[in-house]
Amino acid sequence: MAKHATPLLDQLESGPWPSFVSDIKQEAEVRAKNEKGVEYQIPVDVCDDLLGVLELSFKHGRTHWKHGGIVGVFGYGGGVIGRYCDQPEMFPGVAHFHTIRISQPAGKYYNTKFLNQLCDLWDFRGSGLTNMHGSTGDVVLIGTQTPQLEEIFYELTHNMGQDLGGSGSNLRTPSDCIGSSRCEYACYDTQNLCHTLTMEYQDELHRPAFPYKFKFKFDGCPNGCVASIARSDMSFIGTWRDDIRVDQEAVAGYVGGELVPNGGAHASRDWGAFDIQEEIIDLCPTGCMRYEGGKLEINNRECTRCMHCINAMPRALRIGLDRGCSILVGAKAPILDGAQMGSLLVPFVKVEEPYDEIKEVIEAIWDWWMEEAKNRERLGELIKRQGFQKMLKACNIEPVIQHVQEPRHNPYIFWNEDEVEGGWDRDVNEFRKHHLR
Repeated sequence: MAKHATPLLDQLESGPWPSFVSDIKQEAEVRAKNEKGVEYQIPVDVCDDLLGVLELSFKHGRTHWKHGGIVGVFGYGGGVIGRYCDQPEMFPGVAHFHTIRISQPAGKYYNTKFLNQLCDLWDFRGSGLTNMHGSTGDVVLIGTQTPQLEEIFYELTHNMGQDLGGSGSNLRTPSDCIGSSRCEYACYDTQNLCHTLTMEYQDELHRPAFPYKFKFKFDGCPNGCVASIARSDMSFIGTWRDDIRVDQEAVAGYVGGELVPNGGAHASRDWGAFDIQEEIIDLCPTGCMRYEGGKLEINNRECTRCMHCINAMPRALRIGLDRGCSILVGAKAPILDGAQMGSLLVPFVKVEEPYDEIKEVIEAIWDWWMEEAKNRERLGELIKRQGFQKMLKACNIEPVIQHVQEPRHNPYIFWNEDEVEGGWDRDVNEFRKHHLR
């Protein structure tokens, strides 16, 4: 029988979708029965008390969680999010309820042995509640008490070969798509780059010294399966700079109905006779394609790599062979100024070990951001406050046409006052001669 009545929470189980309330109740029953005979290191009624404090928060219309100060493991400044309940007498099981972030492997590949070890550890020393994965990417172990933190950390690092993830004003755990391990669209090895940078910047990951959090995310192609362009301070999106490869016979196969569009991913849709004009040509955002005389032609100079045509006709169209990535900066989810998408910084860079060219850009960005940012100011907010051109200068990156969204919008034309003869009224032709090259 449930320890606390939860009529408000129970309503969250009434809809058609899975409910976290049902999950917590299920874990509470498992811990109450304890059929495995586990010697739980935190109160057995932790999940019951969690439901109780959530119900009370719903009833009062305010949270009953508080941050009681910094809590963590020795030598690390991140990885543990300290959380305490402000009603410890009423809900002793969650008097402490700390969250631990576990650094996920590149591509989020696990074996069952590791997952079993992780679950057994968390059943023993935590609440048994997990989140696979958080929005940053980490495995999130939800709810344990302070004396268990060092024990969990020792087991993770010494017996499981795993590390804590990032939290606080530091580099958050880098996150990537599965890349070339399973995806034919990947333009670079996302897993290798993600793993290499994770290992390279361990100090920035574990010892918070930044103005605020900083996220890397790695998309192998413009399909953006980890949404790096919207959710990371520094986004690496795979691209190519030569032509899309076209198989005209396969194009004819799609037009003739012999091949199923979208790789059969939407088999429930009745495409009918595939109309290449309607489904492909007319939907191209730049109008860079045409189909005449049974032949598909692409003006690759106008292509913006939206991936629609390649996704719809994967047998006929393939990504180019001169592959690399674009680097974008400044994205974040809405908190203060609202959502911001990443802005293009490096249009194209080859992604080749040891990734020195990429590391130079990263470290130049960090040097500028750490020097200029206010406390709790994300990179995108600093760019918005000081201007993109300040960052370009700090990174020693020359402005290029790809930095301009459209004519007469954000053209990075700037000069120092001592470079201008006659003040701001200099002759227009002279201005064009020197600055509109």
